[in-house]
Amino acid sequence: MTHRFARVSKTRSSLFAIALLGSGLAFPAFAQDVDDASVEDDGQETAEAPQAENRIVITAQGRQQELADVPVAVSAINAAELERSGATDIRELNQVAPSLLVSSTGNEANGSARIRGIGTVGDNPGLESSVPVFIDGVYRSRSGNALSELGPLDRIEIQRGPQGTLGGRNSTAGLISIYTAQPEFTLGGYGALTYGNYDALRIEAGITAPLGDTVAGRIDGIYFSRDGFYNDVVNNTDVNNRDRYLVRGQLLFEPSDDLSIRLVGDYSKKDEACCAATFVQPEVAPLALVSPGLDPFTRPTGSTPLTSTANPIIPILIGLGNDPRAFTQSTYNRDIYVTPGRTYEGDTEDYGVSAEINYNLGNASLTSITAYREYSNTQASDTDYTQVDILYRAPGEFAGAREFATFTQEVRLQGTAFDGVLDWLVGGYYANEKLQTRDNLRFGDDYGTFVACRLAIALDPALPVTVPDPSQQNCFSPTAFAILNSGAVFGAATPAIVAGLNNLASISDAGGTGDIYNQTSDNFALFTHNIFHVTDRFDITLGLRYTSESKDFDASFGNDNTVCPTNRAIVGPLLAVPALAGFAGGILALSCQGNSTSELDGVTIADSRDEDQFTGTAILSYKALDDLLIYGSYSRGYKAGGFNLDRSALSNPLTLNVANLNTANLQFDAETVNSYEVGFKYAIPKFSLSVAAFHQEFSDFQLNTFNGSVFLVQNINGCETDLQGADRDASATTGACAADQVKNGVVAQGVEIEAAISPVRDVRASLGITYSDTSYEDHLVGSNTGEPLDPALRLLPDDNLSNAPELIGTMSFTWTPEIGDSGMRGLFYLNARAVDDYNTGSDLLYGKEQDGYVVVNGRIGLTNIGGAFSIEGWVQNLFDEQYTQVAFNTPFVAPQQTYSAFLAEPRTFGVTLRGKF
Repeated sequence: MTHRFARVSKTRSSLFAIALLGSGLAFPAFAQDVDDASVEDDGQETAEAPQAENRIVITAQGRQQELADVPVAVSAINAAELERSGATDIRELNQVAPSLLVSSTGNEANGSARIRGIGTVGDNPGLESSVPVFIDGVYRSRSGNALSELGPLDRIEIQRGPQGTLGGRNSTAGLISIYTAQPEFTLGGYGALTYGNYDALRIEAGITAPLGDTVAGRIDGIYFSRDGFYNDVVNNTDVNNRDRYLVRGQLLFEPSDDLSIRLVGDYSKKDEACCAATFVQPEVAPLALVSPGLDPFTRPTGSTPLTSTANPIIPILIGLGNDPRAFTQSTYNRDIYVTPGRTYEGDTEDYGVSAEINYNLGNASLTSITAYREYSNTQASDTDYTQVDILYRAPGEFAGAREFATFTQEVRLQGTAFDGVLDWLVGGYYANEKLQTRDNLRFGDDYGTFVACRLAIALDPALPVTVPDPSQQNCFSPTAFAILNSGAVFGAATPAIVAGLNNLASISDAGGTGDIYNQTSDNFALFTHNIFHVTDRFDITLGLRYTSESKDFDASFGNDNTVCPTNRAIVGPLLAVPALAGFAGGILALSCQGNSTSELDGVTIADSRDEDQFTGTAILSYKALDDLLIYGSYSRGYKAGGFNLDRSALSNPLTLNVANLNTANLQFDAETVNSYEVGFKYAIPKFSLSVAAFHQEFSDFQLNTFNGSVFLVQNINGCETDLQGADRDASATTGACAADQVKNGVVAQGVEIEAAISPVRDVRASLGITYSDTSYEDHLVGSNTGEPLDPALRLLPDDNLSNAPELIGTMSFTWTPEIGDSGMRGLFYLNARAVDDYNTGSDLLYGKEQDGYVVVNGRIGLTNIGGAFSIEGWVQNLFDEQYTQVAFNTPFVAPQQTYSAFLAEPRTFGVTLRGKF
């Protein structure tokens, strides 16, 4: 590997310590429930006591099966474990599922889930989720749509590896299935009140009741508010706060033993400011240092931080008004310095209805799930994350808006044949998704002077005087500008260069006035999944799915940046002169950054794409013992191609031709994976152990990365031919591969271990360890036709993927002793997640590394007080472990690079009171 980290001993020691702790307390896993003699006679697990039998029923294969009998890698977390862990949205699942990582970046709507190191990277809604989320069988259009309150749950199933056979949306990495608590025919209710630091207030309540002999209803509601973790010093406000609520209502009809109908309607709302970032210091990423020539692709040496004044862009930012404290404070000092008047305020609305019908036809059973959902999000931002007004989105209906309207219909028919030898299932799935994104991304008041300073820095070595002077509009000191204007540098081209430079420096509050992207997709699939019971102990599972996907796309642009076309006319001809092309190209590129140009104002484009895929699975499973299942499998998964919903991808701004816009530049191809897995599951009443070894090969891996100026989407593949380092150079034209030599570009392989044990009464523990080597192949190309890799990705070959630590461990320990004879119980609960070193940047730049860390959560209290009440004290991130979710190139600061980071949450703590009847 080219630059994998050597600093692993600290974290791996922590992982081994967790393993030893788990073995000393008893082994764990989140998927299994274990025997406990203290459980009530009904055998149902509660928060007070674990379930009586080691039986978890899941539906990972489209039918109800015990977890221990399912020959696929699944983690199942029940309601009690979720309650103890404090999980209220899918991000908290990180603590109990080692192969899973959920993070959010510049907007919570962009939250991404990864399994085994594989996930959708970037903020572009045109890319679908590698790990989709389903709630009660209903697909959520993007995994970020599920970053909200979940309400009371029955269980969560996390399926690892490609899911390309059964109903729902295809995926290449796995899926998260969330099952909410259903209505009951017995009157019951509950309430919970939580107060914590940062003035956190959470209120939850619900009631379920019979509404007749055959109808039951349920309604649940949650309200949550909390101050933000960041302090906006300039605007005297906080950011990354919480202000949200959820209401869910259900009706369950059971007119006969053979028919049940469940209707669910929910509405949630968020009015929150998200998401702030701070500058990365070497304390976080030891390689966030000034490198030779300030080349971010050169491994830095020395000890000078990128945020020091040795980096010439820092004095410029300070000269333009950025508070110097922003560059000297700790990364984890959550004071932020935002442009006056700019805001991160956002608004999110999510609602929908669904109907699930289950009908027993005698020899077969029919399941139908019909749903309609709408989701909308807008998010204003100070998009440059500095106090200088360089780039922003103003609040309103165009503020980075995304809206989804989704209709889905799934039908499954299943039964048995040949005296039970064949367990068959056939079905169909249809999804219609209407996606609209809107954007008003604009250059700020200081943009022109700031980018002129970048050109001044570039000329500084060539002139005998100091060039940059941020007090001047064009950032050239009077003496330097006089030399430039004399013709001593650019000769006869001087008038054009000077005019272009002054035009560039005049850009102020210009750019997008309202870009609109519409995409309509239709997904139709037919599938079958069949289990052949060859003997009482040996099964063969065969599944096949055909998917047809079509997407229609159109976009219209609004833009008032007139400097771009003006400078295109003035300095464009100089691009043909080799001696002038570099500086002239810099003027034009910065004038038209991201294809922000009035040339696009009022322009519309349209395109469409269609694709068909066969996916499926084959599994051999053998019950070597009554309690031991051994299996081996092959699966093929698929994630649809689509359109990059970003005008910057239309063309290089230097060569934009409005009369002949090439929408093919916006397209990316479908991602596919071939996955191989072997494993075993052993489960007895007081102990369970599952082990899975996997090898996954990804072709046309969809990568979205921000290079400091624009978002790039490329399909990453490998090449059978040695490219002689041409994929690692700074040229966009070298490193091509013959089409017949293109192969898969990403491989994920490793081992997963999950265990659980209950050695004594009232005690249970779980342990999970995942080793995953998820890496790019050597000799990479940027398409399945062998196009060269974009030079912004030249650190990728033969290195790990971003946010893909090789080693992760989780553990949990629960002790629920009886106290007295009244039924009251104590509660002592701990869980921990230890993570190896990894790089958080999709381009793997050196300053984006994250050292390993350990996060510990805890809960202690009294439950079942008087059979109805409990009080619990809790803490999340007990030791206030500081780490980043994602580090990224501070926008427009390249090539004098600095990095910014979205931080993980600090320590939170509080008290929860619960009651039920």
